[in-house]
Amino acid sequence: MAFELPALRYSFDALEPIIDAATVEIHYTKHHATYLKNLNTALEKYPEFFEWSLEKILCNLDQIPEDIRTAVRNNGGGVLNHNIYWASMAPGQSGKPVGKLAEKIEDTFGNFMNFRTEFEKAGLGRFGSGYAWLSTNHEKQLIVHSTANQDTPLQEHLIPLLVVDVWEHAYYLKYQNRRAEYLSNWWTLVNWEESEKRYLAAK
Repeated sequence: MAFELPALRYSFDALEPIIDAATVEIHYTKHHATYLKNLNTALEKYPEFFEWSLEKILCNLDQIPEDIRTAVRNNGGGVLNHNIYWASMAPGQSGKPVGKLAEKIEDTFGNFMNFRTEFEKAGLGRFGSGYAWLSTNHEKQLIVHSTANQDTPLQEHLIPLLVVDVWEHAYYLKYQNRRAEYLSNWWTLVNWEESEKRYLAAK
């Protein structure tokens, strides 16, 4: 079975005024969908990999045939990163982490604002295109980092918990070159319950 585009959990306009409906629609139906199409096209040459999960594929790129490896890395990463990005957001959020993850953020960074500063710094410091992440390692330590282009935390043996997309197409219609404003406003959309689930499930 070819990989499919996960349905958005909310309408295109649900993230307004932080992210406008046109940006969400173009981002999801064009950018995300194109990565998915290209991934499926690459894997059609070796359909046995459709039996693998996307996470397994991206954790084992050395086992992917060399002639499609770059396409799978770029497009598979694009699919996974966007899957997590859309799930990381929801309308009407409190802006604060919850549960065990909230406790771990306090323990690791001292307080939420210190964490937020580090996270925004990772997003602002990513030259060109990429993502800022909160991830965990297999010892359940929290790590703020960024990845370039469509690379994923899985390639660094990390488990992603939360992500913000800092490719320009994620914010340009509303914020133009003002990435810092986009990142500052984005916190009111963060679906911390989703991140808590990912943290509790991490192994």
